[in-house]
Amino acid sequence: MNVVEHIRQRLQTLSPLMVEVGDDSALHAGHAGARAGGGHYDLHIVSDAFTGKSTVSRHRMIYQALGEMMRGEIHALAIRAQTAEEASMQPTNKEHR
Repeated sequence: MNVVEHIRQRLQTLSPLMVEVGDDSALHAGHAGARAGGGHYDLHIVSDAFTGKSTVSRHRMIYQALGEMMRGEIHALAIRAQTAEEASMQPTNKEHR
């Protein structure tokens, strides 16, 4: 199982409605964290588990779900964590044009 699949699997504890994980590791080749083996990832997750939670609390929930991955396989993680209601209020790609 690759790291992106492992991230998706670990985040299932948050009952996500949607999970998108991008691997930006190649953009950071040579970076100290990348040399140590940790990758750079971009995460967009939608879950009603985030309802009523602050951004910091949402990030902590994600870090807890990922556990030891945050100390090894993942060097950097850009997070966008939303509830279904918040995600539904975001414009679609077509609306951006």
